[in-house]
Amino acid sequence: MTQKRHILPGFHLSLGWTVTWLSLIVLVPLAALIGKTFSGGWHHFWETITDPQVVATYRISFGLSLVSALINGFFGFLAAWIFARYEFPGRKLLEAATDLPFALPTAVAGIALTALYSPNEWIGKYLAPLGIHVAFTPLGVLIAMTFIGFPFVVRAVQPVITELSADVEEAAACLGASRWQTIRHVVLPPLLPALLTGVIMAYGRAVGEYGSIVFISGNIPFKTEITPLMIVSKLEQYDYTGAAAIGFTMLIASLVIVLIGNKLQSWGNRFRKHS
Repeated sequence: MTQKRHILPGFHLSLGWTVTWLSLIVLVPLAALIGKTFSGGWHHFWETITDPQVVATYRISFGLSLVSALINGFFGFLAAWIFARYEFPGRKLLEAATDLPFALPTAVAGIALTALYSPNEWIGKYLAPLGIHVAFTPLGVLIAMTFIGFPFVVRAVQPVITELSADVEEAAACLGASRWQTIRHVVLPPLLPALLTGVIMAYGRAVGEYGSIVFISGNIPFKTEITPLMIVSKLEQYDYTGAAAIGFTMLIASLVIVLIGNKLQSWGNRFRKHS
């Protein structure tokens, strides 16, 4: 049986470099994290990740990240639709502003949000008399997570909307379909995989966020403390094994999120190919 030859040479060499680089950058550090996690024994690992204060951070990080991802799914879809289908003054500027959380240092974003929503600051001073407190509350954490996750949904959905021909929507309208029927049966099916991918990416980004949240949250135990902050706290206490244990749980959660995102992306590619 003859071996299949590639048109371009160098497969084995490029594969070797790829595996070596991937091992040095990703696999070896992850292996070190896993080794450090269980160096203190199973009892210490379980005691660390099930500590009531740590469990409370899971509820904040994973729960509010899910809420922020759903919010970004709705408003990100609207923004992507506007950018892809309409021309208006300032559109390019708004698109650039959408990408700002990608380039802006997260600590700067956290300081800016705190400066806006603190009780005596620009927006906070108008919300405080209404009984709405943002800074140093779970609502502030939610706003920070929504801020950093918004671009992921827009950039995942907008290219698909651009490829989607408006003729199909016009044909549905000519056949008597209502606007809701057109959205439900014509627009959403091809966009749904990309939208779900964007939501998953925004969710994963929010779960691991630290810089933009640590300032506006106030880091109040059992109320606004996030899981990445617990890792930093363990490191400051020289509890490296405990920090690695919490980091390992975040690693597993991130891996699950990435796998789901990749599955949705491959599903979307197959859907567009057969549609």
